[in-house]
Amino acid sequence: MGIDSCAAGADMLSSSSLRGRPRSIELNRQPAPSAHEEPASADSSSDGQSRIDALETLILKRLDEDKAQDIVFIDLKDKSSVADGLIVASGRSHRHVGALADHLMRAIKDSGHGRARVEGLPHCDWVLIDAGDVIVHLFRPEVRSFYNIEKIWAVEPPTLAAAH
Repeated sequence: MGIDSCAAGADMLSSSSLRGRPRSIELNRQPAPSAHEEPASADSSSDGQSRIDALETLILKRLDEDKAQDIVFIDLKDKSSVADGLIVASGRSHRHVGALADHLMRAIKDSGHGRARVEGLPHCDWVLIDAGDVIVHLFRPEVRSFYNIEKIWAVEPPTLAAAH
């Protein structure tokens, strides 16, 4: 095998699959991103914040239009790295909770915020919609009072007492 054939084969990696047929995988020769890249500018962070604010407004408006009950917004910016906002609302029945979730997912997708992930949709007692920076919990009233999500997230962080 000559040098030219080795150089030509360096861009392809052969491996055998479970069935014994060889397959070729093309290697990515692009350099890895540097860990010391320039930090994002203030403009890009304000754009991100305005996008989050637009998503929060869209969700709150849609829930209000669909007659959700007891809508609560909890700001998580300084409390959690999971999301920037948490919205909790109730529906009157299984069907109402399911309809709220369906309408909300369609509105999020149609407005260009991507596809939200959802859990709990078949039973519709408690539906969680993860829209990225905003998480939405939709409950039937009995289930909401049992889990009391607002109390969990509304607790203020403990303050450090000055030593005397």
